[in-house]
Order: sequence, then structure tokens, then C-alpha cells
Amino acid sequence: MRAFADSLQSPLFRRALIEAVLVGVIAGVVGVHVALRRMSFFVVALSHGTFPGVVVASLVGVSLFAGGVTAAALMILAIVLVGRARAVDESSAIGVVLAGAFAVGVLLMSAQPGQSRDLTAFLVGQVLGVTTADIVRTAVVGALLFTVLILFRKELVGAAFDPAGFGALGYSATALEVLAMGVVAVALVTAIPTVGTILAVALLTVPALAARQCTDRLGLLTPIAGALGGVCAFVGLAAATVFGIAAGAAIALTTVVAFMACFLGKRVLA
Repeated sequence: MRAFADSLQSPLFRRALIEAVLVGVIAGVVGVHVALRRMSFFVVALSHGTFPGVVVASLVGVSLFAGGVTAAALMILAIVLVGRARAVDESSAIGVVLAGAFAVGVLLMSAQPGQSRDLTAFLVGQVLGVTTADIVRTAVVGALLFTVLILFRKELVGAAFDPAGFGALGYSATALEVLAMGVVAVALVTAIPTVGTILAVALLTVPALAARQCTDRLGLLTPIAGALGGVCAFVGLAAATVFGIAAGAAIALTTVVAFMACFLGKRVLA
């Protein structure tokens, strides 16, 4: 623990810790809707599908966040269009778009080998490189996402449990689906500096699944998932500092340990 205490003296580490906890809370809360809608495969696909957008952003010298969000928006649009054509089901449409998007990203990266450093950070995260501007952006984005989830809570939750019933009430199932995917996409891109695209899947899925082992009440599910996400981010980053291991992987592994603890605890107490 001496290493962790010493690290707290560094402004760079304190910024990393604040960013990690913010991202963990945001991803945990948004992950509840991933769990309710069973969108885990979509999150995996999205984590790869944003790759070409970030590659292009790196090549032209603009924000990786903007590139990732743009790529995510285009991917969601492609999924909706392919799905509405009814040629394939939604899972197949996601698979097709995933394959194409990731292939484009790899081709672009191979044409510009000098960009490998930034892109490696995009894939696995570089939380110790975050700036104060990154923290402010994460806080603003998180506030906006929470506002959307609060304003449309009834619609998003209701459509997740009974899409046909909500459609009969006059709600657009497609619009609510796109809204949910959009919220997940923005949360995923926000998590990229902390754990990278690949490991961001853990923060967006595992804390919410762990929270479901603790309660069946929807009103408690969101705060528990958010708290677990934040705690896992804190503990994972602290462990990475103490043991000298990769921060993103440590945070992701901590979420898995938390899930197993909740899973086993529920069965022991049952």
C-alpha cells in the first residue's frame, strides 16, 4: 500500500483516479440498460466498430473521442438500416457491420504504421495519460447521459421488458432502440481513455450483472451498478499501482472478481 500512498502525491495519478471512478460510475449505470436489453453482443461489436473512426481521427489530428462517437453513430445507423431491410436478423446485422468496420480500421492502421502508439492506447487504454480537460469532458458527458436516462427512464425500461406493448401505446420501438444504443455508444467511447475499447466491454456489462445478483428491485439496480463500477475502477487502478500491472486490465479483472463475489454470495445466503 506504500506504493499507492506515494502515487497519491502525484497530480497525474490523482487525475487518473478521478477519471477512472467517473468512468466506472457512468459505465455501471448505463450497463443496467445493456443488461435489461441483453445488448452485450452489441457492446462487443461497438467496441470494435468504433475502431475505424478513431484511426481516422488520429490520422487527421482531431479528437479521438469525436472520431469514436462519429464511427459509433454510423455503425448504429448501418445496423438499423440493415435490420429494417429484414434480410437478416438484428444479431446478424450487427455481425456484418462489425466485420466490415473493424476490417476498415485495420486497413487504415496498416497504411499508417507511425500511428501505432496512439492506436494501441485506444485499444487497451492509457488512464495515466488523462488530462484535466478529459475529466471535465467525462463529467459533462456523464451528466448528459444521466439526464437522458432519467427523462426517458419509463420508456427505455418499459420497452426493454415489453416492446410490443409499448409499440401498441404509440411509442416507436426503433426510436427507443436507437436511443438506448446511442447512450451505450457514448458511454463506451467515454471509457476508452481509461480501459480502451476492448476492456470497456467489462465496465459496461459486468457491474450491472453483478448488481443483479444483489437485488431484483429495479430502483436499487442502477445505484448499486454505478457504485460497483466506481469501486471496481478505484480498486483496479490501486492494484495496478501496487503490483505494477496494466491499469485497464486490472480494472476489468476487478469487475469480474466483484461479479463472482456477488454471484457466490447470493447462493450462499439463499
